[in-house]
This record gives sequence, structure tokens and C-alpha cells, in this order.
Amino acid sequence: MRVVMVGTGYVGLVSGVCFSDFGHDVVCVDKDEKKIEMLDAGGIPIFEPGLDVLVSKNVKSKRLSFTSDLSEAMKNADAVFIGVGTPSRRGDGYADLSYVYAATEEIAQNIAASDAPFTVVVTKSTVPVGTGDEVEAIIAKHVDPSRFAVVSNPEFLREGSAITDFKRPDRVVVGTENEKARAVMRAIYRPLFINETPILFTTRRTSELIKYAGNAFLATKITFINEMADLCEAVGANVQEVARGIGLDKRIGSKFLHAGPGYGGSCFPKDTLALTRTANEHNSPVTIVQAVIDANNQRKSNMADKIMRTITAHHGGGDVSGKTIAILGLAFKPNTDDMRDAPSLTIIPRLIEAGAKIRAYDPESMKEAKPLLPDIEYLDNAYTCLEGADAVVIITEWDEFRALNMTRVKALLSAPILVDLRNIYRPETMKAHGFTYSNIGRPV
Repeated sequence: MRVVMVGTGYVGLVSGVCFSDFGHDVVCVDKDEKKIEMLDAGGIPIFEPGLDVLVSKNVKSKRLSFTSDLSEAMKNADAVFIGVGTPSRRGDGYADLSYVYAATEEIAQNIAASDAPFTVVVTKSTVPVGTGDEVEAIIAKHVDPSRFAVVSNPEFLREGSAITDFKRPDRVVVGTENEKARAVMRAIYRPLFINETPILFTTRRTSELIKYAGNAFLATKITFINEMADLCEAVGANVQEVARGIGLDKRIGSKFLHAGPGYGGSCFPKDTLALTRTANEHNSPVTIVQAVIDANNQRKSNMADKIMRTITAHHGGGDVSGKTIAILGLAFKPNTDDMRDAPSLTIIPRLIEAGAKIRAYDPESMKEAKPLLPDIEYLDNAYTCLEGADAVVIITEWDEFRALNMTRVKALLSAPILVDLRNIYRPETMKAHGFTYSNIGRPV
């Protein structure tokens, strides 16, 4: 199949590269010519483990190419995927669909100018319910409806493991009632049929809602276990054991039951907000999801309070003014450089506001973080970051932070204080090393 992917951001680039690795002929298109030049030169504009290897492999095999010329890319295309960004609009939380509609308009003009008998246009971007109807209406202004079909095909990629998620998914969701489009989508995803991956064909609006409902449910699980962690701290229980105890129930499952500083990233904050806005528009409010949004926002701020309480308790009072706090991890999760809605973006400004001096280290996200957190010092490794600090805080659970030499850590710090917002160390181990140790939802 000849596939065109419009947009070389996270969704578009990963999807396009993986489709080419399935054996399809894929052209990735982006208006940003500098990004296209980088990709042509072998560079990767995002950090995703293993993506550079797949790009190199499929470019070399001539199954993958990059261009800024959509009209050339669309010649003889069987399907054109829209994989552009849909960020939250400032002020109201609605998904900004301007990039989707701009791409649609250009796609429509190219279909109209071509002699292709039938083209499938697929929304891969995360879009609110009903967006496919608008995409269809835009194209129908230029093209006879018999010559195209609009399909919803939401992505379910986790940053840091996106390639595995794409090639070994739990399911593939395809929203269309057009039989020609179904046949094209079956052909594109044929390699996954061999692995018996469930492929759910449904209506377009149902498909659009599945994406939002899935992310909202996962965000709810995270927020639920975070609130249970607070309760565990209040009553002297262990949230990790609570999570295991409920996670063994197959109706609940163990995933997304890890207590921490709150969710962030490109999906959960944006999608929960967009879902509540859509629900309110249709006079069907989703109050549980709104409560999740509110609780998660508050949690990030509460983590700053927790850090300050731990430091002042160690010193028998006072505040953090003038204290140097070392931060390990800035990205919203490990194995990505994504800073979007990262807990660090709430926690660090609160600490600075209280008078603390911040030093930070993250293996991948410091370039992305610097424009967002300009008033902190960035160091080139974990141990350098700790030198002379009054406390260390782990915000992101990168593997390299999981086996720090605690004897060395203690010697580098001016005070043995460690706040572990990801529960990667055992309280008894930290106590044995002589640390004032604070974690999430476990007895110390």
C-alpha cells in the first residue's frame, strides 16, 4: 500500500515509520522544511528509543521518505493519514483543530486535482467527537463523496515505548461504515492480523470517543491511587501493597496503579480537558473526569509542599529560603524528553517562589526544559547535581536514578534529605543509610 502521513510530530513520525516497517511505501509530509531536512539527513526531531534505527532501516530500503510537497506525496496514495498536533487552546481547554482542518483543506485540493478513483483520509490525530464529520464536509466541498472516505483511527502510543505499542498493540480501532475504506484499512493493518491483534471496526464517532474515554479512564486510575497514597500516609498503610492487592483483581488490573506526583505529558492533561469540554457542550457533564483534572492539578502543587515540609522538619523548623535543592528528573516520565504538563513545571516554580535555589539534571529533557524553567541551574550528571545541595528530590524515575550510590550521595549533600516522589527506594534502606527520607504513601 502507498501511505501518506501528514505531520512528523510524535504521532505522525512514529506511525509513518512503523507502517513502513510493515512493508508499506510511506511518505511523511511536513510544512517545516527544517524538520524535513533533519530527517533526510538522518536526524530525529523527537526522542523515542529505537526510532532512529527504524528510520535508517526503512529509508535505506526505500520504503520511507520525507517531503514538504504534499501534492507529490499524494500521487497514487491509497490512504492519507492526518497526524498533526491538536493542542489544548489557551483559556478554554478545547482541542485546537486548526492544524487538522488546514491539512484537510490541502488534502481535499490534491484529491480534486488528481485522477485517483478513491482515497481514504484517516484522522490519526486525537480529535473530539464529530471532527470526522467536519473533515468530511471540508473535503466534500472540493470532491465528489464517491471518491473519498473519512476514517477515524486513533493512536494508543505511550511515549518511551511507542514502537512496541504500535507493532504489538492491545487493539486497533477503525471508525468507518464505508466498505471500501474498511478494505483499505484491513490491508494497511494486515501484518497485525497475523499476530491476531483485535481490530475493532466501529462508527467514526464511536472511534473518536474511544480514544478520549480510554485516556480519561487511565488518568482516573492514576489519580485514584494517588489519593489512596495520601490516605495510606494518614493511616499508616502501604500504597504499593494496596495497589498490588487491588491490581490482582482481574476486573481492576495492575497497570497505572503507581502512586506519584501526578500525571502529565501530551495526552492525559489535554484529552481529559477536551473530553469535559465536549461533554459540557452536549449537556452531558462527566463529573468524575472533571474531579480527576482538579485533583491532579492540586496534587502537583501538594508535592512542592511535601518537599518543603520534609526539609523544614529535618531542620526542626524554618523554611526553604536560601536552600539549594537538587532535582533529578524533569520530563513527565522516563524515556522521553517531553516536558508537556510535567509535574516539575509546577513543583519547581513553587520551590523557587519559596526562596529555594534549584539545580537539576535529566538525561534527555534539559534542552526542552530550559525555556520553560530558565531560573535554575542545569548540570550534566546526577552526582554533579547533588554537590553541596541541601536536599535531593527524585521527580522522574529514570533507570540511572534507581541505583545511586547512597554513600556517595550522602557525602555530596550538605544535609542527608531525599524526597522520592516515585518510590524507587525502600524506606528501610534509606533509614539504614541515615537519610531523612520522604516518599509517596508508604510508612517511613
